[in-house]
Amino acid sequence: MRNHILDVLKTIEKDYNIKILFACESGSRAWGVPSKDSDYDVRFIYVHQKDWYLSIDQKRDVIEVPKHDPISIPVDELLDVSGWELAKALRLFRKSNPPLVEWLRSGIVYYQSGKAIDTLRELSGSIYSPVSGIHHYLNMAKGNYREYLQSPSVKIKKYFYVLRPILAAKWIKKYNTIPAMEFKELVEDIIPNGVLKEEVMVLLKRKIAGDELDLELRIEAINQFIEGEISRLEAYAKTLNVQIEDPTEQLNRLFRDTLEEAWR
Repeated sequence: MRNHILDVLKTIEKDYNIKILFACESGSRAWGVPSKDSDYDVRFIYVHQKDWYLSIDQKRDVIEVPKHDPISIPVDELLDVSGWELAKALRLFRKSNPPLVEWLRSGIVYYQSGKAIDTLRELSGSIYSPVSGIHHYLNMAKGNYREYLQSPSVKIKKYFYVLRPILAAKWIKKYNTIPAMEFKELVEDIIPNGVLKEEVMVLLKRKIAGDELDLELRIEAINQFIEGEISRLEAYAKTLNVQIEDPTEQLNRLFRDTLEEAWR
């Protein structure tokens, strides 16, 4: 699959006349919780040629393959590929956009070119906003909990849509830093030894084994943990007021330097 992903990325570059700076895995594979049927969620950052930016009209700054944007080779049905144009990515980085921050920390990197991504990784530690991170993960957990875990029977995989953001938010509360990517690392650090951790680890093993779509009775110990943590994190989020120095000028310079480097 890796070779196919690289072929798709090269084709995207050719078909859309762009340069891809970085491509990684996102979602369950990057979290270390894939099942045998998990999709490949490939995310990338790209840059256009200079003339694309010298226009009075705004243009689309996202590429989504094969959902909305066709390419000239067939794409595997398990492959979901989408990318953000560099200026868009930098604007989101300025806001500590959690999905983008996760891309930069993914342990599965398919491609990287130039200095921009390493520079962003270096900057991320100093300009990361715990406020943005907490609110993002808390809202994700609340929304997914309401949608997926209220019925008497639930699918195993849906627990991870709630547990991971809860644990990521608790990591930020504990360390005031970007949370770990791997789900297992979050569990080991955040959940104390006991019944709850045992229940979660059993779920993890079953998900990886391929049982993730099975409908089963709701696990009350996990639901109680989630409800309690949502309440506590909501209260904590209201107390946060962290000021981050505006990195706009640094990011402007990075954008200009990367444009020169990519098309030199």
